[in-house]
Amino acid sequence: MTICRIFTTSTVHVKDFLLFIDTETSGLPKNWEKPYSVPGNWPHAVQVSWLVYTRNGELVKQEDYYINDNDFKISPSSLKIHGITQEFRMQNGFPRQQVMAFLAADLLQYQPMVIGHFLELDFHVTGVEFFRTELNNPIPTLPLFCTMQGTTHMVRNPQFKYLRLGQLFEELFQQPLTGQHNAFNDATATAACFFELQKRGEITDERISKQKEQLLKATSSARKAGWGMVAIILCLLSALIAYFL
Repeated sequence: MTICRIFTTSTVHVKDFLLFIDTETSGLPKNWEKPYSVPGNWPHAVQVSWLVYTRNGELVKQEDYYINDNDFKISPSSLKIHGITQEFRMQNGFPRQQVMAFLAADLLQYQPMVIGHFLELDFHVTGVEFFRTELNNPIPTLPLFCTMQGTTHMVRNPQFKYLRLGQLFEELFQQPLTGQHNAFNDATATAACFFELQKRGEITDERISKQKEQLLKATSSARKAGWGMVAIILCLLSALIAYFL
């Protein structure tokens, strides 16, 4: 279920890591502006997957977990999309607390840029799960990049503003993306798209900076949920670590 390859980090500075993340969920948020503490508003993570790479494209580790907590139900529409049943979760999943602790540990160890396609959703899904498990959420303190937001200039159809992950993958590689709506497959595809975009010169520091204002909106619920002070503390700790390294 979980594949993990770990390379030595002695020759690579922690600031040179990228973490690609994707989630499958029990549904969609009812109101994106409400804090995580509002009961029933935010969906639950069903599957959480992430891959850590160096900036030059070397795979460091990959993680893939289903969550087996029995405190939520998957909406019929979401079940139709990803096909993850309760029975499958019970047999193949791990406790939410354990999964989020693993994710937090990797975020703190590698201090990566966190990258996703439609990252705002993954930001909130992981954020609310950190809130539910009462674990500190490191993501708001880290640099972020969304491949969906970062490729709006590639959209040819004026009726659409963004490319779906499958559309972006096919545009870049001239072949369909298989196995979609599995978080591990989608995180892997996001990584492939990012490095190809980087190779083509489509992802630059300037383009990343332009996303800053858009992605700041994704932190509003985290601050409302009471993580603002946690973010400040983690940011200060990160600065101290960077200073002494």
